[in-house]
Amino acid sequence: MQIAGNAFLVTGGASGLGEATASRLAKAGGRVVIADVNEEAGRRLALHLGDTARFAKADVTREDDLKLAITAAASFAPSRGLRGIICCAGIAPAAKVFGKKGPHPAQLFRQAIEINLVGTFHAMTLAAAAMAENEPDDDGERGVIINTASVAAFEGQIGQIAYAASKGGVAAMTLPAARDLAPLGIRVVAIAPGVFDTPMVEGMPEKVRQGLEAQCVFPPRLGRAEEYASLVEEIIRNRMLNGAVLRLDGAVRLAAR
Repeated sequence: MQIAGNAFLVTGGASGLGEATASRLAKAGGRVVIADVNEEAGRRLALHLGDTARFAKADVTREDDLKLAITAAASFAPSRGLRGIICCAGIAPAAKVFGKKGPHPAQLFRQAIEINLVGTFHAMTLAAAAMAENEPDDDGERGVIINTASVAAFEGQIGQIAYAASKGGVAAMTLPAARDLAPLGIRVVAIAPGVFDTPMVEGMPEKVRQGLEAQCVFPPRLGRAEEYASLVEEIIRNRMLNGAVLRLDGAVRLAAR
């Protein structure tokens, strides 16, 4: 699928992986709607990117917000409709199943599942409904859905049970979603980043951050958001990428802590 002239929606698009993705797609000629709860940062990014970007305030746990954002993206290229969604919205709470403060707070677990997994599910289903209305291109493709999992889906560390569960769900949805949507010409791919230099990681204690960086094999550094965005661009362009969870991790395999 070409990027230029097509409309894309990026959830969590005001910072980190989403910001880098929105910027890259806009610079490649795409029409990008940045969906985020952070209105100030989202509007600032849209202004910076110019006429190829718009902002839509959206909480991925609210279906009505997602519907409005999807409608905004589809209307950004009315003759083509929404052609891609990249789901980057997420949180990374830390708590053990049972620790010094007692059992894992149930509400914290629910929040991670609601934002990271259910939010991704709703964004995917609603976007698919919009893409189903598109005219197929010469290869029968109507759209592409790119979700964000994590290496924690496979090697969740101590204190990551909620995060690992939510991202494991994102990974597990990929193949059945791709199979469900194949008759419509809609691809589904998930990216499982390793340890990336994003606001989420910046907010971790320095000792934790250093421990994660020390586990990176090669390159021996944290991933860069631009590298995630580069893979998004390749997925959009390469039709053979479908139904897969792609690790983008520099060969890191997370230890228990």
